[in-house]
Amino acid sequence: MIRLEPRPAISGFWTYASPVTAVLLTLITGAFLFAALGQAPLEALHIYFISPIADWYGITELFVKAVPILLCAYGLALCYRAAVWNIGAEGQLLMGGIFASVIAVQFVDSDAWLAMPITMLAGVAGGMVWAGIVAFLKLKMNTNETLSTIMMNYIALNLLLYSVHGPLKDPHGFNFPESALFGDSTLLPILFEGTRLHLGLAFSLLALAATWVFISRSFIGFQIQVMGQDQAAAKMAGFNKTKLVLTVLLICGGLAGLAGAGEVAGPIGQLVPHISPGYGYSAIIVAFLGRLHPVGITLAGLLMALIYMGGEMSQIFLGLPNAITGVFQGLILFFLLSSDVLIRYRIRWASNPMKAGAA
Repeated sequence: MIRLEPRPAISGFWTYASPVTAVLLTLITGAFLFAALGQAPLEALHIYFISPIADWYGITELFVKAVPILLCAYGLALCYRAAVWNIGAEGQLLMGGIFASVIAVQFVDSDAWLAMPITMLAGVAGGMVWAGIVAFLKLKMNTNETLSTIMMNYIALNLLLYSVHGPLKDPHGFNFPESALFGDSTLLPILFEGTRLHLGLAFSLLALAATWVFISRSFIGFQIQVMGQDQAAAKMAGFNKTKLVLTVLLICGGLAGLAGAGEVAGPIGQLVPHISPGYGYSAIIVAFLGRLHPVGITLAGLLMALIYMGGEMSQIFLGLPNAITGVFQGLILFFLLSSDVLIRYRIRWASNPMKAGAA
């Protein structure tokens, strides 16, 4: 009979080494998976993890993929540090894209310099509005935020589909479900000629620095961490739970909304039915893989972006389905959670008490 025995202390080394272990185990398992699919394991791993970033353009594409993931993950890390289990970054990203598009289509033929900043701010507002609904449901109606954020992701997706088939549909778009192409005044500037890397990279770097300072150097960041670790202690210290929950949800929603606005005003250039392949969900894995620390999240986000690119490369060169991307994401999460269990508990083999009593 197997039972789990809590360890007297959690190893500081393995707390940060387990994400690396999870990645290594994912690579090993991936090699066996490719072999089972009839591929040469080492060659397949090279195509999946090395070929996408073998040149400068590939490296810039890595950052293009990473930007929306990182923006969502930085905000989610704040929520999870406060023990607010927000699973809704995907929906908040989609709403950011919708709100930004509503503004952007008004400036299609304009060269106003304010068009791009207003579009980005609209995206931030869209994410904050969607997260604010969750905060209201949690704080005023005691609704479980995990369930409400998951359900609101689907509502956001259907609002996106309604928008591109209805009010935001391009009347000159030959009946395709998409908005008009955005004007140059609303598009994010390209940082390097000949690439798609845009100003969103600067947004993610600012978010990295801001969240790091916020959580480690501000008093409200300290309150957030205390509330996440011990709500009773936070209450005795007089910390305002309503204010803290609202703060982390609005920040997370704003960053996710900015990610959505960056996608429609960046590499896509219009509102389409699929502005995200699941960046908001992947950001959950990234937040935990990075141990809720901005630097760790940045490294994990780059890895997750590489997994997305590797999935596309494996489709082209190996003829594998795009589902391989989800398989690698699932493997990382599985090994990370398994490692965390072993960090906190010892596995003990115990005799069956019923059999022992019968003897």
